Amino acid sequence: MEELLHYTWKHRLLPLQPLVTTDGRPVEVIDPGLHNRNAGPDFFNAKVRIGETLWVGNVEIHLKASDWYLHGHDSDHRYDNVVLHVCQTVDRDVMTADGKYLPQLQLDVPTTVREHYEELLHTDQYPPCYRIIPDLSALTVHAWMAALQTERLEQKTEAIRQRAERLEGSWEAAFFVTLARNYGFGINGDAFEQWAYNVPLSAVGHHRDDLFQVEAIFMGQAGLLELDTVPAHYQQDALNDGYFARLRNEYQYLAHKFSLRPMDASRWNFLRLRPQNFPHIRISQLANLYYRQKAGLSTLIECKTIQELRELLTSQVTPYWETHYTFGSLSAKNEKHLSVGSLNLLMINTAIPMLFAIGRHRHREELCDRAFDLLEQLRPENNYIIRMWQQCGLAVRSAGDSQALIQLKKQYCDRRDCLRCRFGYEYLRKTDDSK
Repeated sequence: MEELLHYTWKHRLLPLQPLVTTDGRPVEVIDPGLHNRNAGPDFFNAKVRIGETLWVGNVEIHLKASDWYLHGHDSDHRYDNVVLHVCQTVDRDVMTADGKYLPQLQLDVPTTVREHYEELLHTDQYPPCYRIIPDLSALTVHAWMAALQTERLEQKTEAIRQRAERLEGSWEAAFFVTLARNYGFGINGDAFEQWAYNVPLSAVGHHRDDLFQVEAIFMGQAGLLELDTVPAHYQQDALNDGYFARLRNEYQYLAHKFSLRPMDASRWNFLRLRPQNFPHIRISQLANLYYRQKAGLSTLIECKTIQELRELLTSQVTPYWETHYTFGSLSAKNEKHLSVGSLNLLMINTAIPMLFAIGRHRHREELCDRAFDLLEQLRPENNYIIRMWQQCGLAVRSAGDSQALIQLKKQYCDRRDCLRCRFGYEYLRKTDDSK
């Protein structure tokens, strides 16, 4: 497989015997070059000594030398600066577009590397590199976890940036959408994001001093003020309790005033949801947060401690929802605050990534540094992914660690992308007696 041949060259996992070109000249790899994953030669600015001559240029890698012609490199001038053609099988000479014959090196992937790679691809145990985890040095683990943590924040930053772009450059609105998405806590994340895009903040802002009107717009835009969204056996109760009818009437007035259209209520998931997580409860909490003007970007940027973030994100429902989970269904009184665990997840997935994203956008490194510091202060998440890594022998001490390990599983393990993983690298280079 060509990708494994690339990996062997990049990490210099070369055979012990001397390397020679097909015409008998010795080859010394001084620098394999910079791996290029885009169009053009596979490695840029490599340094190789061929015979007595030191060459600085590009290296192209194929399984078979004839692939050079199959891929059209013989007529592509981007490959004129290739100084060495590396192949698993050299089945013919190759020539560049400017008429030069290239020196070629036949390179085999070491047997142990190939066998270990097959193990990673086909083992049933998860993660596939579980054998090597207990033997990894603290330095290796720390360096890779730090890189993964940054990678995850960068990935979330890109999602936030795209939201801001969709919202005509409004990072304030992008914060609201990001917050709303994470109020879905996974199951309703997509629905909450769609809902947040459907909430006209400019219109809501005219009524921000009236919590009832804010909740009317929020519930109405969610499609939850249509009578057919109330379970049939609760519809009469909903009409009788008055609050549903008042909200619906207020929304109809505001919808006419601002030309509002609700989203399709069928997007909301209720199956296997605890009542505490019903959309009605979460939307009421968001309405309260918005009304108290706590869900603002400027307020977030001022937060320097976990306690300040927690106070920023703490919210509760309006009085009606203290005794209801849906319209018309009476329940025991419960103020329905966000739990400590939920607040921690909102900090990890919303507030801290937003600090990092706005820091990158405004070139304020102190905000990026604060994001890392806050992650290190928070307790790690407790889910099956984290427990899996702990069972393999990895210590998970903070939310920074848990975020790194979630990134590792989702972006590397699930894709079997072991060739880009530092743990995978350690597995591939291990000796057979370390199994």
